[in-house]
Amino acid sequence: MEFELSNKKIENLLLDKTVEEIMINGPGRVYVVRAGISTLSELFVSEDEIDVLIEQLLKNTGRRVDKSHPFVDASLPDGSRLHIVIPDITRRFPAINIRKFPQLNLNLRDFISQGVLSNQQADFLEFAVTSGANIVVAGGTGAGKTTFLRALLNTHSKHTRIITCEEVFELHLSSLNVVQLQTRDSGLEGTGEITLRDLVKGTLRMRPERIVVGEVRGPEAFDLLIALNSGMPGAGTVHANSASEALAKLTMLPLSGGLSIQQKFVENVTRSVIDLIIQIKITKSGFRKVAEILPVSGKYSLDKFLELEKEAS
Repeated sequence: MEFELSNKKIENLLLDKTVEEIMINGPGRVYVVRAGISTLSELFVSEDEIDVLIEQLLKNTGRRVDKSHPFVDASLPDGSRLHIVIPDITRRFPAINIRKFPQLNLNLRDFISQGVLSNQQADFLEFAVTSGANIVVAGGTGAGKTTFLRALLNTHSKHTRIITCEEVFELHLSSLNVVQLQTRDSGLEGTGEITLRDLVKGTLRMRPERIVVGEVRGPEAFDLLIALNSGMPGAGTVHANSASEALAKLTMLPLSGGLSIQQKFVENVTRSVIDLIIQIKITKSGFRKVAEILPVSGKYSLDKFLELEKEAS
């Protein structure tokens, strides 16, 4: 680990490779997620220890949390994602979530042995990525969307120029030609905010070979669709419980920014530029699986790919 905490109990959890997420809801309420299952830990963290922990976690992140900014997202030195909410947004105590990403160099082949996807699905998705398909990874909270997206993007050669747009740095790709961009909150004077829309627009001046939005959940969806419509390959994740729900969400998000655009136009563009939606699901037992690969534009199809492979052999 690249930094030390005075609270060794929490530090040990961060070092534990079996831990996926740490959730601190208040004194004596530390939950730990392993293999997708959340359990109440025996660790006790006092109110004073929580305050010190917040200060140490945010140190050197360039982010702050206070009454004017009661929410904060940040990336820790080990790549973990930090989210903090303080009172009076929370009822009494600060809430801390630390989502860990222990396997940063995963590729699609690693998921086969885990039962997440089949050999045929991996072959197809590798072909789709290297062919420039526009791909959205969908799933619920904790389903592993970011981890799967990382594995997809690691299919590219190490010299593919990928520009990522994220609220906090999470992807950590293996390509040598990656530029990661993250949003910025406004300063004390209320100026200087950089949004995901700003980042997506800025990527077009950086000669990308693929644009990536870590999580599409607002009006930046419109800027991403416009970029993809110009022929720029892209990818991202969206929070949804099914592939069809993800598609519907992608057609609605561009309208959330108050832009003067017609819904029919957005629907037509979405269906023409999004090639595949990959739905990741997690069972009650914590098992993750590719539940569906939905072809949208008609340019890519798993069935057609398998037919061509059969003919070639």
